[in-house]
Amino acid sequence: MIEAPAPVFFQDPFLFPGQIVDLAMGFFMMVTVIALGVPIIRAVSRRWDRGATTIQNLPPDLTHRLERIEQAVEAVAIEVERMAEAQRFTAKLMNDQRSLSPGDPAPGVGKAMATDPVRRPDSR
Repeated sequence: MIEAPAPVFFQDPFLFPGQIVDLAMGFFMMVTVIALGVPIIRAVSRRWDRGATTIQNLPPDLTHRLERIEQAVEAVAIEVERMAEAQRFTAKLMNDQRSLSPGDPAPGVGKAMATDPVRRPDSR
């Protein structure tokens, strides 16, 4: 009777087909990547979460400086608004004077002064 040849790995216990070796190496590499990757990803995500809360812990000196800068910016904004209002008023007066004939009194000037409110520094 003719016997079939025995598979290669039965003849030598340390000889495996190439696909099995590749499969085993891929499995162990995947386990290694997962075992090392999960803690690294957790550490990075915790650092990102903690990073957002550290901004709220500002020193009092810096907070005081920021408040002074805010007040200065508001004061500048009020002054710019007052200058723009004065420029509009002046332009309106000049326009009214140009539209009048030389002999007419200036009725628009008194009306413009009465209708334009004057801004005070304490009003916002």
